[in-house]
Amino acid sequence: MAVVTVFAVLLASLLIARVGAVALTLTGMSHESSRFQARSAFFGVGFTTAEAEAVVGHPVRRRIIAWLILLGNAGVISILGSLVISFGGERDTLGHVGILLAGLVVVALLATSRPVDRVLTRVIRRLLGRWTDLEVRDYAAVLELEGGYTVAELLVERQDWIAGRCLGAVTLRDEGVVVLGVRRHGGAYVGAPDGDTAIAPGDVLTLYGREDRVAELDRRVRGDAGDHAHRVAIDEQERVEAREGAG
Repeated sequence: MAVVTVFAVLLASLLIARVGAVALTLTGMSHESSRFQARSAFFGVGFTTAEAEAVVGHPVRRRIIAWLILLGNAGVISILGSLVISFGGERDTLGHVGILLAGLVVVALLATSRPVDRVLTRVIRRLLGRWTDLEVRDYAAVLELEGGYTVAELLVERQDWIAGRCLGAVTLRDEGVVVLGVRRHGGAYVGAPDGDTAIAPGDVLTLYGREDRVAELDRRVRGDAGDHAHRVAIDEQERVEAREGAG
């Protein structure tokens, strides 16, 4: 009975954290950030300052995290520890520990299974949409970030190809890269920048595009080599668009 109770507590803990993660994605957070924040809050391990500000500054996310912290500190983890310690009073302790370890392996496999994750996410999303007023804004799904595309930040350094130039001159859109915003070195933010926006060393660009192209742009340096890489990137993007159009 004690072993069954341990598994029940574990599954309940994982389910609560999963519900919190899905709820956070409905507020616009990415899948990975939502899962990390939900687990951090529920298990009380803390999280980074930047991500904490993204949560605390949003009223709905703040409410979700508050519930996760409350449930995580309501004794679920303490109950689990007490049950494990209680095995010391059993005669067949080794047998119970073996069953416990085998069960933990099964629970771990279920928790990391992608098919299970997809099914649970769909079910939880449907239930949250029916019984809560959370606004559905899963930007990761809208931008199709799982299809080889990503949203990433690029710190502009002095030797970078893009440094000291205007966005209109570098024509990143021709490479399939969209600049969503620019965080200035002094802290100011430029959303949806136009072609006249100048990029200076120390700026941080928020980019949307194919992951390999964004990574290459981050490595690209000024000079003839950078200009050549830009032309190659444009040619490659044209082939990608032709292939996608044909498909």
